[in-house]
Amino acid sequence: MMLNTHDQIHQFRRLTLLKGLQLEAEGYQVKRPPSCYTVIKKEFKLKGNKAKVLDQFTKIVNNLKESST
Repeated sequence: MMLNTHDQIHQFRRLTLLKGLQLEAEGYQVKRPPSCYTVIKKEFKLKGNKAKVLDQFTKIVNNLKESST
């Protein structure tokens, strides 16, 4: 896979952060800070615990994915 555009790179990063947050919500621990949870809360200005942030960020990623197609 080759990411050629700025939008593709950002979409891939959002998907990576989403998968990382899903793992953290399941109980996996981050050995090197910052965690995906921390990055997402800071960059997207979301509030709440991991489950709430996961729900909010999933909606954001899905909406951006739908709007790009």
